[in-house]
Amino acid sequence: RMSSCLPKPTTVLRSHRCGPLSILIISFVFFASVIFYWIAGEDTEGQLYSLYKQRCAQFLPHLPRPSAGGPPSSPGDVFFVETSEQTNLSYLFTCSVESAARTHPGTRVVVLMKGLAKGNASLPNHWGFSLLSCFPNVEFRPLDLPELFSGTPLAKWYLQPEHQKELYFFPVLSDACRIVIMWKFGGIYLDTDFIVLKNLKNLTNALGLQDDDILNGAFLSFKPKHKFIELCMQDFVDKYNGRIWAHQGPHLLTRVFKKWCSISHIHQNMSCNGVRALSPEALYPICWQKWKKIFEAISSSELHKLLRNTYAVHVWNKLSHGTRLEITSQAFLAQLYSQSCPATYAKMKKD
Repeated sequence: RMSSCLPKPTTVLRSHRCGPLSILIISFVFFASVIFYWIAGEDTEGQLYSLYKQRCAQFLPHLPRPSAGGPPSSPGDVFFVETSEQTNLSYLFTCSVESAARTHPGTRVVVLMKGLAKGNASLPNHWGFSLLSCFPNVEFRPLDLPELFSGTPLAKWYLQPEHQKELYFFPVLSDACRIVIMWKFGGIYLDTDFIVLKNLKNLTNALGLQDDDILNGAFLSFKPKHKFIELCMQDFVDKYNGRIWAHQGPHLLTRVFKKWCSISHIHQNMSCNGVRALSPEALYPICWQKWKKIFEAISSSELHKLLRNTYAVHVWNKLSHGTRLEITSQAFLAQLYSQSCPATYAKMKKD
């Protein structure tokens, strides 16, 4: 009887015997669906966390449990930039992003990478992407350089092909990206060889001294469309020289700041016209000339004393990247990994 009723709706409508049965079946399916979705809805958070655990199981218990809706968002994102085609994330790269994500749970941590495909393509199959994607505030996006530079004084510079033949093109390109990001979006920019110890959101319109009289752009924190950054973009173009190391980076920031403040020497923690030059201990507690100290053993108490006024530690990867680190030692860098990026540290020990 049921098979003769279901295929033809006109037969169902005309049949007195099939009509009540059809209504009963439809009602049963409807109420069963309502009950199913009601039960499912009650356990949505539990199901999401179960999926989260399955995808991120290899990194637990070193990952924070996501809360419903996440923490409230605070203005300004944290930006990391990779200007090469590289997508094979290093331990230091992963630690940098993880430490920023942990210290800024209410802030988006945006990783812009030139090597990522545009559109809805999935992320590369690499443990670093899997680990960092488990943090709800981390986002990976393709770096579209023509789009980034459009509408700025650097757009014309980028389109000149002769610059790509320069010896320091990639460092210069990175210098260009960071000041344009600060101009367009504001927030915080960090190099991928920073390990973040504390929340950086109270450092607004600020950059750090790497030594007595040189500012470094590995950390920048500015509100969007800030006049100081506008002057940096203009200086980048007007005084461009890609043949001199750091001319478009630290030296640019230093000469613009001195002009901004009408000074000949930069003092630590000085502020003028709303822009602050932070002391070296805030971001560069180990100066680049003494980078090997990062690999030397240090007691926990001495480390705490050294970093008591430090927000983040720059590791000087250009100089240190070939140095072997004994990960389970008391080395300065090993202790930073253990404390600030425990998921990356656990993966390093496993490997």
